[in-house]
Amino acid sequence: MSTSEIDYASVFDATPSAHLLLGTDLIIADVNQAYLGATGQTRDGLIGRHIFDAFPAGPTLSGGDGARVLSASLQRVLETGKRDAVALQRYDIPDTQRPGEFQERWWAAVNAPVVRADGTLAWIIHRVKDATQFVRARRSRPLAPDGTAEAVLEGPNEALEAELFARTVEVHRLNEGLRDAHAKERHVALTLQSAMLRSPDLEAHEDIAVRYLPAVGTLNVCGDWYDVVDLSEGRFTVAVGDVVGHGLEAASIMGMLRSASSAAIRAVEGPAAALDVLERYARTIEEATATTVTKVVVDKKTRRITYSSAGHLPPILVRADGSSERLDQATSPPLGTSPEPSPSPEVSLPCSAGDVLVVYTDGLVERRGEDIDLGLKRLTEVLTEHRRLGAQALADTLLDRLGVASGAPDDVALVVIRL
Repeated sequence: MSTSEIDYASVFDATPSAHLLLGTDLIIADVNQAYLGATGQTRDGLIGRHIFDAFPAGPTLSGGDGARVLSASLQRVLETGKRDAVALQRYDIPDTQRPGEFQERWWAAVNAPVVRADGTLAWIIHRVKDATQFVRARRSRPLAPDGTAEAVLEGPNEALEAELFARTVEVHRLNEGLRDAHAKERHVALTLQSAMLRSPDLEAHEDIAVRYLPAVGTLNVCGDWYDVVDLSEGRFTVAVGDVVGHGLEAASIMGMLRSASSAAIRAVEGPAAALDVLERYARTIEEATATTVTKVVVDKKTRRITYSSAGHLPPILVRADGSSERLDQATSPPLGTSPEPSPSPEVSLPCSAGDVLVVYTDGLVERRGEDIDLGLKRLTEVLTEHRRLGAQALADTLLDRLGVASGAPDDVALVVIRL
């Protein structure tokens, strides 16, 4: 039997564990029989409702904290695209026989992402285990005011079960503390990244749009960068680079190379000479090896583009008439990878009003198991189709149509320039 013959809807409905299928808006899309049996709800009463409308938080002493914990878990799945477990929690549910009242219930839950082929989040599977009878059978003193379990177990295995139960609650408390610490670390990382990517000259260019998306699951920092520098009246340069790796270490190397790149283009004439300076600097930093960079100088007065690349994917130029070309005729190896430094190549070509130039990093177009040319072809097609949009709208459209608007497995830096 092939997988095409499997009725997955029937399999889902017959699964003995209780499951909800949630959209990314947390609207209930499907529910299986085990979940209906565990909650006493009906399919018509659940499907199409927001999970916290169907199961609102009860009074503070009867499950309110459980709703907060579940909400935080679901939000983490939406933000990271990773599975998240919820330790045993009290979360009372509406009593279907007595409107306005709640039944005491204890649950352990797992929230798992369902990801599309392009890496974006499609659904969340919410699986629960009803542990109410376990708690009731072993409780010998009331709940603490914060709703956590303070239970003593009885029976031949009471010491072991009591220890396991207490450790479950403690692990949950520790996880909450770790998540708070992670949130603070992430805030620091974002502040650092924002400072390193600041491009004051960009504010004067309404015809340039930038987008920056760290890889899904990172601290929201990465080794990709962009820069926009005004050189003289009507002339500016755009640089995009990609340091190997992710996270804070890659971001720190990125910050050093970006600063050096920005200084070099101001001190020497042309993108090739600036890359030669950056190459010599990168050789003094072991972690900078294999960094790729593209530098483009745009002269709107003479209507010319001059570019040079160190191992980076080619910028794409789409002209007003819909024709396109890859700027791939001036490419040298990535920084620090050739035995000895050698002069970088440089090419200049004409451009016209209405043309669009896109410079980007590989996270925009690369897909696992797919030839890079397919990604470049897809980018060119979307860019050509929407070439008449303004820079900001075109940048958003590219991210959306290429399936990375919500993040990707790799970092994404994108600069769109209307010429």
